[in-house]
This record gives sequence, structure tokens and C-alpha cells, in this order.
Amino acid sequence: MTVPEGPVVLDTNVVLHLARGNEFGRRLDAAYGLQTRPFRPMISIVTVGELFAFARRRGWGAERTGKLSQLVNQLVVFDINRAIIEHYAAIHTFLIGSGRAVGDNDVWIAATAAATSALLITTDKDFEALAGTFLQVSVFALHPGKH
Repeated sequence: MTVPEGPVVLDTNVVLHLARGNEFGRRLDAAYGLQTRPFRPMISIVTVGELFAFARRRGWGAERTGKLSQLVNQLVVFDINRAIIEHYAAIHTFLIGSGRAVGDNDVWIAATAAATSALLITTDKDFEALAGTFLQVSVFALHPGKH
């Protein structure tokens, strides 16, 4: 895989793998050059909420939650702004019109990537319906050779 240039938005599942520091997270980091990119990776403020809700549900202690906070602080966090709202409205309308179900949080994350003209990096196929039309998506497979 060639490391894509330009800005990237990380889906929540990607940040969780990076926070866990597991082999998959290290492969993700290496594949996209996340620590060496000229632009720091971005996330949506919605992702921040999802991350800390996940940590709370899973009973992460202070040390692990602190490491998560450190990771989040290394990323560029985009709050919801007018451009993101406009993209959210367009994406949400498209998905409803096409009969596709995507969670609202994923729509906000997609809207953040679209508004920032960034590649969305994810580990799932939730964003396939939007690829090429609203944004560019790169799905990093948990198991190489499978998508």
C-alpha cells in the first residue's frame, strides 16, 4: 500500500486500535504513516465522544483513559461548524433517499472528512455508499486479503 498524501480523518474504530497499541494499530499507523504525515490526522468531535463513551462502558481505568487523552491531544479535533453541517445535511439526505442505514455519528464523521477534503480511514464498510460521491474512503482490513 502506498501511503496516501494529504489530510486524513480517522474513524473512531481506527483511533481505538491506535489507543490499544496492538499489532493491528501498529500496522494501521505504518500503512498510513500516521505519525510521520506532514498534516496531523484529524478526527471529528463526535469521535471524541464515542471514544470516551467506549472507554467508560469498558471500565477503562485512569491510566488507560489518560493514554487515550494523550492520543486525542495529538490529533486535530474538528468541532461541528457550518461547512460540516452542510455536508451532514447532503449526506444524510442522500442516505435516506437511497434507503441506506448509517448511524448519525458516522454521518457526522463522513461530513467532517467531506468538509475538510480529507481521506477517511476506517476499518469497516459503513462508508462505502459515500465513497467517490461525497468523500474518499480507505478501508484498512483487519485481516489482510479480506475486505
